[in-house]
Amino acid sequence: MELLTALSAPERDREDAVTVDGRSLSYEELAGAASAVASRVAGAPAVAVHATPTLETVIAVVGGLLAGVRVVPVPPDAGTAERAHILRDSGATLVLREAEDAGTDTYDGIETVPVRPGERGRFRAPLPDPEAIALTLYTSGTTGAPKGVQVSRRAVAADLDALADAWAWTADDTLAHGLPLFHVHGLVLGVLGALRTGSRLVHTGRPTPQAYAAAGGTLYFGVPTVWSRVAREPEAARALASARLLVSGSAPLPEPVFRDLAALTGQSPVERYGMTETLITVSARADGERRPACVGRPVAGVATRLVAEDGSPVPYDGATVGELLVGGPTLFDGYLGRPEATRAALTDDGFFRTGDMAVVEPDGTHRIVGRASTDLIKSGGYRIGAGEVESALLDHPAVAEAAVVGAPHPDLGQQIVAYVVADGVSEGELVAFVADRLSAHKRPRAVRFLDALPRNAMGKPVKKLLPPL
Repeated sequence: MELLTALSAPERDREDAVTVDGRSLSYEELAGAASAVASRVAGAPAVAVHATPTLETVIAVVGGLLAGVRVVPVPPDAGTAERAHILRDSGATLVLREAEDAGTDTYDGIETVPVRPGERGRFRAPLPDPEAIALTLYTSGTTGAPKGVQVSRRAVAADLDALADAWAWTADDTLAHGLPLFHVHGLVLGVLGALRTGSRLVHTGRPTPQAYAAAGGTLYFGVPTVWSRVAREPEAARALASARLLVSGSAPLPEPVFRDLAALTGQSPVERYGMTETLITVSARADGERRPACVGRPVAGVATRLVAEDGSPVPYDGATVGELLVGGPTLFDGYLGRPEATRAALTDDGFFRTGDMAVVEPDGTHRIVGRASTDLIKSGGYRIGAGEVESALLDHPAVAEAAVVGAPHPDLGQQIVAYVVADGVSEGELVAFVADRLSAHKRPRAVRFLDALPRNAMGKPVKKLLPPL
């Protein structure tokens, strides 16, 4: 199996090559269990996987890939309408899930196939075409039902090899994380990455600070919500001091959390950037500089551009905001069944329009400042990235969470509005605090205090769910 090379490297076999929530398999055992799955699903157009954080999910995904069948991860907490859409849109004809649940009719009548870690098989077939679709990953846009992102085996391999280079990721590592297994971060990087590099994998089940501290990793993956919780538990954070690399992604890491992790663990975290449609394309390197609020430079094989609204180039001056375009071998093969949406997402020469606004330093270091649709605020003739204002707010010791949006304003066009979770600080103090750190035109015009920000499963704030002013 050319994609997951560790499975065909018995000299590196370990009894606990893959551990999920305390249950372990060797590479040989994983290959045997996945082969049993592959024999049962071979020839299907697509198989859905009930993607719980379990060994069964790992076996199911590997079994589908071994058989050359398109794998469709389904969030275990998906509502009935979302699940029905994913199954119908993807064309999945089988659902893989834990054996004790496989007989239940919870997937709209589609046949379920039980996954048993103790089962063994020997699947033999020609290697799948590298251009074949490995995964259909569903991602929600601002409107309409989730779209199926078609990710090829070639794209997965190219991305994992580029990240192995950037992070010096080898078979000597132990990767530890507790991320969901239906996204790029937790599944592609966090499972397939380990099975390609040959590193030991420890999935903690729940991503608690205590679980991370006990995992014994040399390489850790986390999202900002996880890292902020770790930073609030100094004893757990100090236990990560022996790790080689702490990687953060899926959302911007607040600068106070960046600094706290550096102080507690003795190393600054690595931040990286990517999307479902592009995989991970920009990252700080293990052997390079790590700056707060920066996601580094393009990984090997990837090219980026920064453009204005009219498509003209934006200077790499560390100040001018533009939309980030991404090109290279890690890009998706289009949205399933949506050719018009695919064409709209790509430039004429094949670069993906990320919809993310960024600033690039003269040395090529990228800084993401927000989404064009929600985070580019046009106020008084200025273009302001919401992420920059959020970072400034989070620097205030009384602010635990912050989300910034633009709201209609009769004179300015848009005014900057901040939603914060904070204690013991007034609106005027926060406005003055931001104005003192950034340009005066970047200060919030209104501050709304909340008990918590609405967030999705990956810990990202969901701005469309913020209450109106």
